[in-house]
Amino acid sequence: MYAALWRVLPGPWWVRVLILLILVAAVLYGLVFYVFPWVSQFVNPQEVTVGLPFEPRAPVS
Repeated sequence: MYAALWRVLPGPWWVRVLILLILVAAVLYGLVFYVFPWVSQFVNPQEVTVGLPFEPRAPVS
Protein backbone atom coordinates (compact mmCIF):
# COMPACT_ATOMS: atom_id res chain seq x y z
CA MET A 1 0.00 0.00 0.00
CA TYR A 2 2.76 2.45 0.90
CA ALA A 3 4.71 1.61 -2.25
CA ALA A 4 1.61 2.28 -4.36
CA LEU A 5 1.10 5.62 -2.60
CA TRP A 6 4.77 6.49 -3.15
CA ARG A 7 4.50 5.70 -6.89
CA VAL A 8 1.33 7.80 -7.32
CA LEU A 9 2.83 10.97 -5.83
CA PRO A 10 4.41 13.34 -8.38
CA GLY A 11 7.94 14.75 -8.40
CA PRO A 12 11.31 13.77 -7.00
CA TRP A 13 11.68 12.08 -3.61
CA TRP A 14 11.96 15.32 -1.63
CA VAL A 15 8.69 16.64 -3.11
CA ARG A 16 7.01 13.33 -2.26
CA VAL A 17 8.26 13.56 1.32
CA LEU A 18 7.00 17.14 1.58
CA ILE A 19 3.58 16.13 0.23
CA LEU A 20 3.38 13.22 2.68
CA LEU A 21 4.32 15.47 5.61
CA ILE A 22 1.61 17.95 4.63
CA LEU A 23 -0.92 15.12 4.32
CA VAL A 24 0.02 13.70 7.73
CA ALA A 25 -0.23 17.17 9.28
CA ALA A 26 -3.68 17.66 7.71
CA VAL A 27 -4.91 14.30 9.01
CA LEU A 28 -3.60 15.02 12.51
CA TYR A 29 -5.18 18.48 12.46
CA GLY A 30 -8.52 16.99 11.46
CA LEU A 31 -8.32 14.37 14.19
CA VAL A 32 -7.32 16.77 16.97
CA PHE A 33 -9.75 19.58 16.16
CA TYR A 34 -12.77 17.72 14.72
CA VAL A 35 -12.83 13.97 15.36
CA PHE A 36 -11.52 13.77 18.94
CA PRO A 37 -13.83 16.52 20.30
CA TRP A 38 -16.80 14.85 18.59
CA VAL A 39 -15.91 11.44 20.07
CA SER A 40 -15.27 12.89 23.54
CA GLN A 41 -18.95 13.71 23.95
CA PHE A 42 -19.68 9.96 23.83
CA VAL A 43 -16.79 8.83 26.07
CA ASN A 44 -16.62 9.96 29.68
CA PRO A 45 -13.38 8.80 31.31
CA GLN A 46 -14.75 9.76 34.74
CA GLU A 47 -17.17 6.81 34.66
CA VAL A 48 -14.63 4.08 33.95
CA THR A 49 -14.35 1.37 36.57
CA VAL A 50 -11.65 -1.24 36.12
CA GLY A 51 -11.91 -3.12 39.39
CA LEU A 52 -12.52 -2.77 43.09
CA PRO A 53 -11.10 0.28 44.83
CA PHE A 54 -7.63 -0.17 46.24
CA GLU A 55 -7.65 -1.13 49.89
CA PRO A 56 -4.23 -1.02 51.53
CA ARG A 57 -3.37 -3.99 53.70
CA ALA A 58 -1.64 -3.83 57.04
CA PRO A 59 2.09 -4.56 56.77
CA VAL A 60 3.06 -8.13 57.57
CA SER A 61 5.69 -8.38 60.32
